[in-house]
Amino acid sequence: MTAVTARAEKRVKETNYSWEGKDKSGKVFKGEMRAAGTVVVKTAMRRQGVRITKIKKTQSSGTITDKDITLFTRQLATMMKSGVPLLQAFDIVGKGHTNRAVAKLLMDVKSDVETGSNLADAFRKYPLYFDALFCNLVGAGEAAGILDTLLDRLATYKEKIQAIKGKIKSALFYPISIIAVAFIITAVIMIFVVPAFKDLFEGFGADLPTPTLVVMSISDFFVEYWWAIFGVVGGGIYGFLYAWKRSASMQKVMDRIALKLPVFGDVIRKATIARWARTLSTMFAAGVPLVESLDSVAGAAGNYVYYEATKKIQLEVSTGNSLMASMTGTNVFPNMVIQMVAIGEESGSLDSMLSKIADFYEAEVDDAVDALSSLMEPVIMVILGTLIGGMVVAMYLPIFKMGQVVG
Repeated sequence: MTAVTARAEKRVKETNYSWEGKDKSGKVFKGEMRAAGTVVVKTAMRRQGVRITKIKKTQSSGTITDKDITLFTRQLATMMKSGVPLLQAFDIVGKGHTNRAVAKLLMDVKSDVETGSNLADAFRKYPLYFDALFCNLVGAGEAAGILDTLLDRLATYKEKIQAIKGKIKSALFYPISIIAVAFIITAVIMIFVVPAFKDLFEGFGADLPTPTLVVMSISDFFVEYWWAIFGVVGGGIYGFLYAWKRSASMQKVMDRIALKLPVFGDVIRKATIARWARTLSTMFAAGVPLVESLDSVAGAAGNYVYYEATKKIQLEVSTGNSLMASMTGTNVFPNMVIQMVAIGEESGSLDSMLSKIADFYEAEVDDAVDALSSLMEPVIMVILGTLIGGMVVAMYLPIFKMGQVVG
């Protein structure tokens, strides 16, 4: 299964269902379940000895985000380190949560644990919220009797990943928002302002400058086909984003392009390496074997280029090659990363060295985003000034010309 396919599976739309059913003795049971369809609900309840008699969709009581899961992980880790029993910790976090959807999810997990399931298996029933990496680390913590320590590491890991995702989003949001504002301002000028000047110029009885004629022609097109322009732009953006989310081939292409973008590509690459190193460090420190750890790292890489590279590394490591030699052959890791991994392997402190790599690249992303914001401001000001100023000058040229004639 590729990383792209895995991400697509996680996006399967789930709905809340309320159900009513009977067991073999005829006892009536009622409940709610979030699932991808009625068949999933019926199958799940049949396994528990309940035959569904009524089922219907119910209004969602909220959405569950990565931030919610990160916060829950930190709360659970803190309470377990303080000596609070697992089930009681679930009660405290679940019943005190303001998001009803999160509260219900935690109560469902707690119910599974109460009926004899281990915590990792209980989490695995909700792959939309708890990925393989999360479940594997929890399972390793349970097996080694250090669940509180592993939850603490997992919470730190998720907080770091959440922070770096936020940095990338903030780096991309600023230019995208400026482009959107520039388009709206241009459309307003073309549809409402330029036609007013056009009516004024019709009484001049003289030839208009070429820049003015060009702007007026563009304005005429905007006025006549504004609905088509907004429809094409809006539909194009929606179609592009939809294809990016749903199409595996589109995601592969966009992941490759993202790494080659000027300025932004370097930031995305550093963020991906930081996430890669942080994930592998967390898994390896938890005692998960390297080959198995690399499987989770591939899925968490967040970029198809690094997914393919990690799968290649996993294959070579499984045949006896060192991690350093396997990474060298992929040509996607900087020399510094490879050398630090080599030192970590030789000294037996690979998890510590990977953590330092992650720290370094997370700091690099922070600096790059700050520098990018400072760089983008003057560039965007020049672009907006040229665009808006050019239109204003083009419309005032005839007035200046008339002033010279009168003078």
